[in-house]
Amino acid sequence: MPSLGELIAPRRLGIDFRWLLASSWTSNIGDGIALSAAPLLIASMTSSPILVAAGAMMQFLPWLLFGLLAGAVADRHDRRRLVMLANGLRAVIVGALVVFLVSGHANVWIVLATAFLYGTAEVFADSAGSTLLPMLVRPADLGIGNARLQAGYLVGNQLAGPPLGAFLFAIGSFWPFLVQILCVSLAVVLISRIARTPLPERDAPVGTSHAIREGLRWLRGNPPVRTLVLIILVFNVTWAAPWGVLVLYATEHLNMGAVGYGALTTASALGGLIAIGSFGWLERHVSFATLMRVCLSLEVLMHLGFALTSTPWVAFVIMFGFGAYAFVWGTISTTVRQRLVPMELQGRIASVNMVGVFGGLVIGQFLGGLIAQTWGLTAPWWFAFGGSAITLLLVWRSISHIAAAKPVLDAEEADRASRDEEPGAGGLPLID
Repeated sequence: MPSLGELIAPRRLGIDFRWLLASSWTSNIGDGIALSAAPLLIASMTSSPILVAAGAMMQFLPWLLFGLLAGAVADRHDRRRLVMLANGLRAVIVGALVVFLVSGHANVWIVLATAFLYGTAEVFADSAGSTLLPMLVRPADLGIGNARLQAGYLVGNQLAGPPLGAFLFAIGSFWPFLVQILCVSLAVVLISRIARTPLPERDAPVGTSHAIREGLRWLRGNPPVRTLVLIILVFNVTWAAPWGVLVLYATEHLNMGAVGYGALTTASALGGLIAIGSFGWLERHVSFATLMRVCLSLEVLMHLGFALTSTPWVAFVIMFGFGAYAFVWGTISTTVRQRLVPMELQGRIASVNMVGVFGGLVIGQFLGGLIAQTWGLTAPWWFAFGGSAITLLLVWRSISHIAAAKPVLDAEEADRASRDEEPGAGGLPLID
């Protein structure tokens, strides 16, 4: 029977993957702690809804401002060192906040500035970090590798971190951030154990703006990846519209109260845990095209279910299912993109994708608030249902082309792939 370590990080993925996984999980615990502690800290300093909302916006704004730049930087420098540097800066930034808190000189403006600087460093860390997995494992193992990384996000960032952050904040306002520093610092040490991961050599150095345009041109000329990025953008707009008012929907429409709202969000994380255990079987037995269609179809039905129900237990069931299929979708979409994008463009294309994600969240949340204010708390769900259904119909046939697409390899890459690939392994799963 395989050991627990073999189940979590199969030996075939290599020791470097295990260091990457450990670093990612540790960092996610620290981010999860801040996910609850930062809003609590801001709320303890001000009752202004605008300032409280500004704290949440600090996680979106750096991506919109620096996302494309971070992707270009990741494609021009040693990515492992970039992750170490950016995470080191995150630890220093939070360390400065702890000094202000301990000395009693902290105020809401210092906290907001800290959140912005921390979010900016996180953009560079995530842009570079997202390129490491394709450099460490074979294309055939990207699916299981991404599943394990997302499992760390789910457990650390969504399940374990937030309640730990709230508990530590109750002890003292600086404690959650001190623990966050330890987590981020440990993540730096762990990722430093990965063997050096140099970039493929470029013919000539180019400027940052040219590098960004080069990535955008490649994306425009690659229909499968371009369509995938557009799907993610639109579905984030429709998803964020009702999610921005979910707390009001849960407490006022479903009459669940604050505790019920917290339990509702936890239900999605529990659904993701189920998906973690089943992803390997799904990848082996179901085509990526089928899984992508099923996940997007379930998203459409989830919006419809929330629009129609006023029963809390039904909402729990829907949210549990959402957590399961959202985990599968996130793993598959990331895997497909990583398999199709050339190694030297991984950072730029990943950053375009993330700019689309956060841009979609900002647009969706704005629309959701406007729609709910005008037509009521179920109206954003109807908007999400209609928008996602129309989008799915438009891209239904394209999904097969996305899942079936093959990366364009130069002669050196093709030779390396033929030597690394084992018989019967590799490539994308069977398609429809």
